[in-house]
Amino acid sequence: MRSKILLIISLFTGLMLQAQVREVPQPVKEAFEHQYPGAEDVEYKDLLVKVNVHFTLDDENYIATYNNKGSWKGSEKEWDFEKLPEAVKDGFSKSKYADWETIESALLYIPGGMEQYRILVKKSDLQKKYLFFSTKGRLLRESITL
Repeated sequence: MRSKILLIISLFTGLMLQAQVREVPQPVKEAFEHQYPGAEDVEYKDLLVKVNVHFTLDDENYIATYNNKGSWKGSEKEWDFEKLPEAVKDGFSKSKYADWETIESALLYIPGGMEQYRILVKKSDLQKKYLFFSTKGRLLRESITL
């Protein structure tokens, strides 16, 4: 009897959660389609306060971020560490994180025509950071991640 009650509660909870999922705001779809008309494999991830759009363009993987009104907040493209500009690799090698393991890197496109490079580094399972570099190799900021 107890298992039947738990099953009913879990089904009811699942239905409630599905009912709360909303459609991706139309301004986001329109802004994305205008900005990336050749995008393929498009997948919208609604995070309520923002929408991430995962897609492929020219065989490269991207994520574009928009607010709910369709304003573009930035995009990122997967980027191989070896393809980083020499200035960025040099800046990283001179940073206090040079001996940390590099996990991934990305090229960030920021409103206003700016570009930055982000490198995820790891010293241990508990010590991981995102490092943000200018195109000239200057470490701009760092942030802790899980």
